[in-house]
Amino acid sequence: MRSINLFIIVLVLMQGFSGAEAKSKPKVAAQAKQPVVKQETPAKQIINIAYLSQEQVVPPALSNLDPFIQNKGLLGSELAISDNNTTGQFTGQQFILSKFMVPVDGDVVEVFNKEIIGKFQLVVSMLPAEKLNQLADSAAGKSILLLDAATSDDSLRAEQCRANVLHLLPSRAMRADALAQYMMKKRWTKWFLVVGTTPEDKLFADALKRAAKRFGSEIVAEKVWEHTFDARRTAQSDVAVFSRVDDYDVLVVSDEQGEFGEYLDYRTESPRPVIGTQGLIATAWHRTHEQWGATQIQNRFQEQAHRWMEEQDYAAYVAVRAIGEAATRTKSNDLTAIKDYMLSPAFALQGYKGNPLSFRSWDGQLRQPVLLAAPRSLVAVAPIEGFLHPKTELDTLGVDEPESTCHYGKNNEK
Repeated sequence: MRSINLFIIVLVLMQGFSGAEAKSKPKVAAQAKQPVVKQETPAKQIINIAYLSQEQVVPPALSNLDPFIQNKGLLGSELAISDNNTTGQFTGQQFILSKFMVPVDGDVVEVFNKEIIGKFQLVVSMLPAEKLNQLADSAAGKSILLLDAATSDDSLRAEQCRANVLHLLPSRAMRADALAQYMMKKRWTKWFLVVGTTPEDKLFADALKRAAKRFGSEIVAEKVWEHTFDARRTAQSDVAVFSRVDDYDVLVVSDEQGEFGEYLDYRTESPRPVIGTQGLIATAWHRTHEQWGATQIQNRFQEQAHRWMEEQDYAAYVAVRAIGEAATRTKSNDLTAIKDYMLSPAFALQGYKGNPLSFRSWDGQLRQPVLLAAPRSLVAVAPIEGFLHPKTELDTLGVDEPESTCHYGKNNEK
């Protein structure tokens, strides 16, 4: 009787476990049928940049050694967009470059008004000074930030400056000061200045005269090269006669078009170095530059372009990278936020030249080291050691704030 009762108790317990298990199975099945909710990837913040240039008329060939390069700057901007988007993968930003290449006989203003106004607020300009200011002065253009990667005109940083324009290349004054500092270091204080006949030659000559006065050098002789015939045929005889002047330490040449400067070296009456637009030059970038990571970007550019990086390529690269740096730091694609940060003391951009690059708040000029290079070697980097400044030695190059007639963004809003 007792064994029968135990059997009944065990049977009841087994049925209870089976019932509980049966009740729990629908719950598990119900959980398995619940839909999986996918998390949406947040949309990336878009930063649109326009690249605006106009094709140039191919000039007569002065030399077969240096072929004319059309659209300098374009490949530099494309390389910079790639670098910006590498950072953008981590910051949730996407940088888009739209290119507007106006033909030689095309209308830049028309393209600007139809294709850029209302669509872009950040524009990299590869235009000459007159066209640049024409766009900057237009009513719609005042709501756009133009990054000038093509000009070195001192007037654009002075009485003709615009509050909505930033300048990437060194000005003529910066280049002249860089050369003057090096000549002071070498104690070449007596200059023989040779100037070409073009307006650009005269402007650079003015910058050189300013630099000579600023750093205590003396221009002992000045001549204009007025030969209109082929310099290659007459250089051997004419340069020796042309260069018979009072004793001087260095021949300083202003020949921005390269019409005669190359033929002065080794042909002067007295054995003197040639410095200026030929010989030892002052430039934003040079193919012989290898320090501070420059080799890396030189190789990347050459792999993409199959040529050396020119200084306009470098200027366009820095323009797009400056936008990227400001957008990354501010986490914004708003024009005011980006521009304010670029002009603030907090802005610092690594430009493969040792010192961080930044913009001068009074005239929109990018403060930067200037390379002093011979055709096949980097000779020095200005500012030269020993030239001091209360804020930054980079401001020993070009027009400092107390000298400026612009005062960017304050008294020259036009």
